[in-house]
Amino acid sequence: KLELWLSLGGFHERGHDWENDRRIYNSHVIINNEGDITSVYRKSHLFDVELPEKGVSLKESAFTIPGPALVSPVQTPIGKVGLGICYDLRFPELSLALQRHGAEILTYPSAFTVATGAAHWEVLLRARAIETQCFVFAAAQVGRHHEKRASYGHALAVDPWGEVVGDCGGEQPGVVLVEVDMDRVVRTRRNMPVQQHRRDEAFYCVKANPK
Repeated sequence: KLELWLSLGGFHERGHDWENDRRIYNSHVIINNEGDITSVYRKSHLFDVELPEKGVSLKESAFTIPGPALVSPVQTPIGKVGLGICYDLRFPELSLALQRHGAEILTYPSAFTVATGAAHWEVLLRARAIETQCFVFAAAQVGRHHEKRASYGHALAVDPWGEVVGDCGGEQPGVVLVEVDMDRVVRTRRNMPVQQHRRDEAFYCVKANPK
């Protein structure tokens, strides 16, 4: 009806052995302007954290299966979109892999806690934008779910230079509109050609200090 593309997640999708273990995939879906699902990414990194001093035990793997692989960036009218979900944001290898496969935009639908969000949310999103020289868009749950859980919010849009160009805030649900200019990706990568300078072969050969 509106001829929009949608990035939606995370959805609970029944796992491959649902009848036996009742675990799901945390899935990120891209729907094109004709209403067709063009890509599904299943979250790779699961949030299992034990904080006994705070009485906190979070074990996403108890009900979620890690996805089998990354998926290729999706060609859209505004550029190639790479898919991640929430905790995946903490693993730069994922975003760099998507960038190497052509991503110009990275998306991370998320639900950070208030504590981790205040400490790390913006820093991580800006870092992923800077190191990949991509736009980064991260929808974010906001507000209190129940007495023991609240989400940080602050859905953000970050440009390829690492500048925050949109912030929905942390109080109420909201929408922010951002102009996506692919020339900013081209200019940033031309002016700071870090991908051309990257020496991947050096990362797999760490030698002891010579005496």
